[in-house]
Amino acid sequence: MIVLTKSRLQRIVEEEKSNGKKIVTTNGTFDISHPGHTRYLKLARSYGDVMIALVNSDASVRKAKGEGRPINSEEDRAEMLGEYRSVDYVYVFDEETPLDLLELIQPDFHVKGGTYIEERVQKEREVVEKYGGRCVYLPEFSGKSSTNTIERIRNGKST
Repeated sequence: MIVLTKSRLQRIVEEEKSNGKKIVTTNGTFDISHPGHTRYLKLARSYGDVMIALVNSDASVRKAKGEGRPINSEEDRAEMLGEYRSVDYVYVFDEETPLDLLELIQPDFHVKGGTYIEERVQKEREVVEKYGGRCVYLPEFSGKSSTNTIERIRNGKST
């Protein structure tokens, strides 16, 4: 697993594309690993040859989800993501959305999970489609989310 700098990300993308590889991106918090992540990342990877996971920084997670999140640090979340077979590269970003990164990467496919409806990611879709890429929306894996897991822990409930 490689957590990339922006310049290394750019070089890798250029190299992979020059070798004819299809690039897949996804982004999110990926706070507490669960089977939904495994299923989602495996399915997302099936759209191309190289999977780049764009992970929200701690600051951007707190801004979006409030104090108390993330549970795991950005370094730990990046490390966990990098251990998935379906993930080739990980990049941690501070922005609310990865629009600048999508401009840089110009992925063939940008994959979003079931909790993201098309209206919420319209700007991401516009950037990806501008370069001939496609946004793919995968179904939600019922009950398989970091938020659900955290709630079960807080309420002392098992599965």
